[in-house]
Parts: sequence; C-alpha cells; structure tokens
Amino acid sequence: MLLFILSIFAFSGYSQTPNASDNPKAIKKINPLSIGIVISTSDPETVWNTFRLANYSVGQGDTVSVFLLGKAVESPTIVSEDFDVMGMMETYSNAGGKILACGTCLKIWNTKGSELCPVSSLSELYAIIKTSEIVLTF
Repeated sequence: MLLFILSIFAFSGYSQTPNASDNPKAIKKINPLSIGIVISTSDPETVWNTFRLANYSVGQGDTVSVFLLGKAVESPTIVSEDFDVMGMMETYSNAGGKILACGTCLKIWNTKGSELCPVSSLSELYAIIKTSEIVLTF
C-alpha cells in the first residue's frame, strides 16, 4: 500500500527529483506584477520595512504604487535613529516608484504634499486598488 501511495506522488508532480534548472541560490524569474501598497501608519519600523519591500519588488521588475493614508502622510518627516525612512522612500522614488499622499489626510495632519509625495485623492487610491494584481496594507 505504501508503495502505491509513493508512486502516486511520484507521477503527480509532487516528486522532488532535482533537475539541472534547480538552483537553491537562484530565484526563478516570474512575470512582473502590479502591486499597490497602502500605508496608514507612521510607525518608523513599519514604514521603513514597507519601503524595503517596495524597493525589492521594483528590483524584481514589478510595478509598485504606494498610497499614504491617514497618519502615514507624515512618513517623509519621520525621524528615527534606527530606521532611515526618508532614505528608503527616496531610493524607491529614484527607481521610478510612485508615492501618493491623501489630500484630506494631509489637511487633517496639518502637513503638505511634496515632490516626493504629491497630493492625491481617493479616486487615485481606488485606481491603484482596481488596477493592481496585489494590494497590500500596512
């Protein structure tokens, strides 16, 4: 009976037989994705890690759009000894990444848009959500 079960796995694609293209150090290239990221926190570590992910994704060939919502509109002014938030944001922007900031939220948090994070609206957030294959929120 055990032999029968093992043979089912072997012929059904569950086999772990290595082949020449298997390289544990290489990440297989997959089709680029469209990723939308919504950030709604101003926690330095969370914002920093989110932009690290955005930078990595852009490096993999993905299209990434970031929308700052709520308290996250303060992200460009976050000062942290441990997390260089602005550096990560600039790296992302310099790689062609787009960062948009909610206009209503900017008013609520008494801040302004900038060249790095232009004033945006819920209609643009909706467009990011509607056109992205993956939407992540932090």
